[in-house]
Amino acid sequence: MEAKKPVFQFLWLFFFVSAYHNAFMRRALAEGVTPQEAKQLRDEVRGMFYHAFNGYMDHAFPLDELRPLTCGGEDTLGGYALTLIDSLDMLALLGDKERFAASVEWIGKSLRFDINKTVSVFETTIRVLGGLLSAHLIASDYATGMKIPSYDNQLLNLAEDLARRLLPAFDTPTGIPFGSVNLLYGVDEHESKITSTAGGGTLTLEFGVLSRLTNDPVFEEVTKNAVRGLWARRSKLNLVGAHINVFTGEWTQKDAGIGTSIDSFYEYLLKAYVLFGDEESLFIFQEAYRAAMHYLYNDPWYVEVNMDSAAIVWPLFNSLQAFWPGLQVLAGDIDPAVQTHTAFFSVWKRYGFTPEGFNLATLSVQDGQKSYPLRPELIESTYWLYKATRDPRYLDAGRDMVSSLQYGARCPCGYCHISDVEFHTQEDHMESFFLAETVKYLWLLFDLAVGPDNLVENGPYKYIFSTEGHLLPATPQISLVREHCSYVGAFCRSVGCKEDYHTSEIATDLLEANGSRFHEGISGGEFRNAGSDYGRNEYYGDYGWDRNVRFPKMVEDQTQKNLKKEKNKNENENENNKKKKIS
Repeated sequence: MEAKKPVFQFLWLFFFVSAYHNAFMRRALAEGVTPQEAKQLRDEVRGMFYHAFNGYMDHAFPLDELRPLTCGGEDTLGGYALTLIDSLDMLALLGDKERFAASVEWIGKSLRFDINKTVSVFETTIRVLGGLLSAHLIASDYATGMKIPSYDNQLLNLAEDLARRLLPAFDTPTGIPFGSVNLLYGVDEHESKITSTAGGGTLTLEFGVLSRLTNDPVFEEVTKNAVRGLWARRSKLNLVGAHINVFTGEWTQKDAGIGTSIDSFYEYLLKAYVLFGDEESLFIFQEAYRAAMHYLYNDPWYVEVNMDSAAIVWPLFNSLQAFWPGLQVLAGDIDPAVQTHTAFFSVWKRYGFTPEGFNLATLSVQDGQKSYPLRPELIESTYWLYKATRDPRYLDAGRDMVSSLQYGARCPCGYCHISDVEFHTQEDHMESFFLAETVKYLWLLFDLAVGPDNLVENGPYKYIFSTEGHLLPATPQISLVREHCSYVGAFCRSVGCKEDYHTSEIATDLLEANGSRFHEGISGGEFRNAGSDYGRNEYYGDYGWDRNVRFPKMVEDQTQKNLKKEKNKNENENENNKKKKIS
C-alpha cells in the first residue's frame, strides 16, 4: 500500500488545481470574508434555519420530515415529529425562547412511544433520544438562560421510556444490538442479525448521559458492552469491518474505513472520554486511531481496506468521511486535519456539493453515488478547524457552502436533497439533520467569527456535540471534564489551553496546550506504553475476550466496587445516626 500513496498524492494535486476553475473557488480567492460579511452570513444562515423550520411546521408537522418541493410531509422514522425534536437545541442556540418553550410543551404533552413501530436503534438514539436529552438539559437549567419555569422533566421521562423500549435490541450473545426494534413488542423474530459497526458502536453518549440523569447504570452498561463486543472482534491490525452478525460475531463485510457504516464508532470512542472521562474508551480510541492513520490514510485521502490484510479494496472518498478532520481537531492532531480538509473541500468546490462517493482513481463522481442529501460533515469539520486555528480560509469555505445551499438546494418550503451534484437536480426530501447539524455548524462558524454569543461558546458549561449535533454539557453530574480537560486540544479553554492558534504555529501550540500528553498518546506515547498490556490482556484477552461472555470481567468488578461503595456509605450513615441518638 505504501507504494500507492504517491499516486494518490499526485492525483489529488492534479484535481485540486483543476478545481480552481470552479466559480465558488474564484470567488473565495478574490476576497476574504470581512467582519461585516461574517455578520451578514450569520444572519443569512439564521434565515436559512427559519425558512426550513417554518416550512416544516407549516406543511409537515407533526409528521417526521418535510417534503420541501411539494410542501408536504412524510413519516420516515417513527411518526413522532422527528424534525421538531431534532431542532430543539438549535432553537435554544438562537435564543428563541418562545418557540423553544412551545415546542418543549407540545412534546411533553403529546408525544408517546408506546406505538407499534419498528425503528432503527441507531437513528432513534442519535436523533430522538439525543434531541430529548439535550433539550431537557437546557430547559431545566437556569444557567443556560433558556429555562422553562413550567418544565417538570417531561422530556427526561420520555427519553427514559424510549431508551427502555430500545433495550431489548441489546439482548444478543455478543452484546452488539440488533439494528431495529419494535417500540411496543421488542425485536421481531425475523429481524436481521446483521448490523453496522457505527450502528452498534455509536450509542454511548446518549445512553451514558441518560444513566447519569436517572441514576440507572443499565443504559451505559449495555452500550459500553456493545463497543467492547465490536472491539473484541477487531483484526490483528486493530481494524474493524463495516457489518457484523450480532449473534455469531462474524464479520459479514470486512471493508475497514472511516466513512460509511463505521465513521461515528471512532467519534464516540474519543467523545466518551472527553465527556465522561472514560479511560477505557480513550485506550480503544488510541489503538483504533493509530491503526486508521497507518492503514487507511493515503495522504491526504482515506481509503477502504480489507481489515485482515490492509489491501485496498475501495479507493473512494465518501461524504461521511468528512467528519474526520473535525475529530482530529478534537484529538489535537491538527496538521493531517488541515491537509485532509483541503482535499475534501476541493471536491465541494468542483461540484458545489460533496457527492456521496468520489472515485480517487478516476477523479470523478462514483456511479450510483451522485447525491448530496444535505449532509453536515464537511461543514462540521470546517467549524472545528476555524475554532482551532482562526484561519480565514475556513470562513471562505463556509461562505461557499452557504452559496451552494442557497442557490442549489433552496426550494419553496425548505432545502432539497440534491440527487445529482453534477446537474444540481433537486429531490423532494429534507432530512431532519439539516436543521440539527448542517445549519447549526454554519451558524456557529460565523457567530464565532463575529464574536460569539451563544450557549456553546459563552454558556456555563463546555459542550460536546453528539454525532447528530446535539449539545451534551459537561455538567458535574454528567462529566469528569475538569480532570482531563488539559489533554484535549480544541475542546477546552482552561489554564494552559490556547483558544486562538496562529496558523504558522499550530503544531507547536497544540503540543504545548496539551502538555504533549494526549497528542503523543495517539502517535505512540505514554498512554499506549502504560496501558497496552493491561488493556490487551485483562480487558480483551488475546485480541478478544471470551466470545461466550456477554459482560467482561471489568464490568463485574466495577459492579462489585459500586456495591461495596454503597455498602460503606450505608454503614457510615448508620454509624452517624447512632452517634446522633447517643448525643
